[in-house]
Amino acid sequence: MAFPHRGAYSLSRFFSSSPSSSTLLLFPRLRSSSLSRFPLCTRLLHKSPMATSSDGSDGLKGSNRLAKEHSPYLLQHAHNPVDWYPWGEEAFEKARKKNVPIFLSIGYSTCHWCHVMEVESFENEEVAKLLNDWFVSIKVDREERPDVDKVYMTFVQALYGGGGWPLSVFLSPNLKPLMGGTYFPPDDKYGRPGFKTVLRRVKEAWDEKREMLESSGDQVINQLNEALFNSAKSAKISDDLASQCLKKCVDQLASSYDPKFGGFGPAPKFPRPVEVFAMVYEHTKLLERGENGEARDAMKMVGHTLECMARGGVHDHVGGGFHRYSVDECWHVPHFEKMLYDQAQIANAYLDVFSITQDGFYSSMARDVLDYLRLEMVGEDGGVYSAEDADSFEHDGDERKKEGAFYVWTSQEIDEILGEDTNLFKDHYYVKQSGNCDLSRRSDPHGEFKGKNVLFERRPLAHMASKHGLSVEEYSRVLGACRKKLFDVRAKRPRPHLDDKVIVSWNGLAISAFARASQILKLESENTGFYFPIVGCDPSEYLTVAEKAASFIRTNLYDQTTRRLQHSFRNGPSKAPGFLDDYAFLISGLLDVFEYGGKLEWLKWAVQLQDTQDELFLDREGGGYFNTAGDDPSVLLRVKEDHDGAEPSGNSVSALNLIRLASLVGGAKSEVYRSTAEHLLAVFETRLTEQSVAVPLMCCAADMLSNPSRKQVVLVGVKDSTQFKEVLMTSFASYDYNRTVIQIDPKNTEEMEFWEENNPNISHMARSGSSDEPVVAHVCQNFTCSPPVTSSDRLNKLLNK
Repeated sequence: MAFPHRGAYSLSRFFSSSPSSSTLLLFPRLRSSSLSRFPLCTRLLHKSPMATSSDGSDGLKGSNRLAKEHSPYLLQHAHNPVDWYPWGEEAFEKARKKNVPIFLSIGYSTCHWCHVMEVESFENEEVAKLLNDWFVSIKVDREERPDVDKVYMTFVQALYGGGGWPLSVFLSPNLKPLMGGTYFPPDDKYGRPGFKTVLRRVKEAWDEKREMLESSGDQVINQLNEALFNSAKSAKISDDLASQCLKKCVDQLASSYDPKFGGFGPAPKFPRPVEVFAMVYEHTKLLERGENGEARDAMKMVGHTLECMARGGVHDHVGGGFHRYSVDECWHVPHFEKMLYDQAQIANAYLDVFSITQDGFYSSMARDVLDYLRLEMVGEDGGVYSAEDADSFEHDGDERKKEGAFYVWTSQEIDEILGEDTNLFKDHYYVKQSGNCDLSRRSDPHGEFKGKNVLFERRPLAHMASKHGLSVEEYSRVLGACRKKLFDVRAKRPRPHLDDKVIVSWNGLAISAFARASQILKLESENTGFYFPIVGCDPSEYLTVAEKAASFIRTNLYDQTTRRLQHSFRNGPSKAPGFLDDYAFLISGLLDVFEYGGKLEWLKWAVQLQDTQDELFLDREGGGYFNTAGDDPSVLLRVKEDHDGAEPSGNSVSALNLIRLASLVGGAKSEVYRSTAEHLLAVFETRLTEQSVAVPLMCCAADMLSNPSRKQVVLVGVKDSTQFKEVLMTSFASYDYNRTVIQIDPKNTEEMEFWEENNPNISHMARSGSSDEPVVAHVCQNFTCSPPVTSSDRLNKLLNK
């Protein structure tokens, strides 16, 4: 489903038949309104992805320099007649030598409109000749070089108030942006210029007004640097703001809540798990204050949203996992792309709600997502891949791919596959002979899915089981068997392209979800039923997945000597260094692997990475973290990002990491972590005050930091013993994000030495514990520890005082 691309003609509106009017584009003024809101542009429209052969190429003869690259997106363009260059000095030098502008095209391998523009323009010999004669053309994978994408997306957003991919920007040879837009059709249409017209106009402007263009580009970058510079006015935010920003954020979310279909805001509906995190966190705060009614309201909004998502077509009922977003208000017809960062955060959202409600529906949905990742997205060496495409061939031998072809069904197909269970299944999933994409005028406005069905549960499972005279268990078993039959048939269809890049930041998010699931899911009822595509494995297996992914990154993308990360891996490490998000998200994942798994190696690595992150990205004077290290002269903007959108911001995650680290270590280092977090939040005081809904995760961090100290649960004993494992499970038996769990074996010399050096209080607890007990639990908060306990029941009472 191709969602209308609002940024598609953002550049073309400045063109007309008169030469003078085109200069409005060539010498634009940055709009202050756009500058103030561009971090809020969360819905930069992800388009339906294209699929390629396994190596990312399209199999045509002949190739350009992109054939030597590792990025699937660049390889998709390796056989274009356009003389593409990757981002780098070779391209810059050629532009300077020829004294011509650069055409920069940025996208990603699972981007539908990137594919459309390739077919229409970049495979067109006439367009290629114009580009090759008049420009130096550069292709960039936004997932491989998010720093480059950030610079020029910021430029387009600031000028036009929106953006998306493909991003099309014209630069001077010194890389300053001159003009830009997104997707352009090849020819003039509806009074709007096509790409060939745009190229001719840019060429004319460059030949006739080159100095003015270059001066304009310099001014634009200077204005952006000034507008985006953030520096703290004080060392910390006020206590009042810390308590108020979270409430304000939650109130704003509640005001946008859709009581019918769930979610926050209108269609198109994007899962934004940071919103769920903030609502769940506020729920626990409300309970602590005795505001039970408000707490129930918050949890009702979250629970209903997650239920509607799970029942909707945005959820892949046959194979598990979630698609990128729904084009309609009822979560029915999705944009079918699957992104790793969505899966990881959505799994954590279901885990959080399960830990509060103990409702097996939410734990099953967490398993649904994680089992999908294990089956389809985890490589043999442990790295987790980036994305699956939305587009694929409907049949072998087809010339054109279609969005959703892999996922949709005709009524006749289901009849032939399911036999006697057909009517039950079709009734449950709203399958119709004419197709079911009719629940909203937004669902299929162009009739692309006529006669097709996107599986969708209009009624709750218990209601439908009762309607068919079956128990919930038997009804679920029948549906699971049907889904397995459809899965086996679907597996024979041409598959969507898999982008098998391993990106550190997104793997950090996945590591967190798998690690947390390994303990939280042990709280499931013994009679919990698992139905396809859920595997129903021992939750401990998820910890193995988390540790293997972390080991892959440490082995392949981490330099033990410099202690620096590379950003991504595909057939070897990428040229791009690790960015702030890579460090912050990975540290967060490692802290979870340590807390939920207990191995000290992951905490030690997290501490090392935090030191490197501070060295590379921390603004020690102004506070907060820059998104890049600032050592690449070709990247013209260095910003401190705060917006918690489809992915959380590196600064928000860093604030949470610092708070957690401060509770793990003691002494001066703990104070440094805490003061760094305080200074970071002070940088974004205006955002927290005026636009808190844009930074929900940061609002939670501000509240956490206002607490005198986090609750520490220190477990001392033999980690492999049954009693220790039972007490560990109890430590995670309830939701409490202000809790830190530390596992220590007093007979392990490495662990005792680490804690003696970094937090002597922990090593003292380990030494003073009874050697006769397999586990002793200490609960400490506000610099006071309760008497130690040795059983799960007694620990549970302590934690729920």
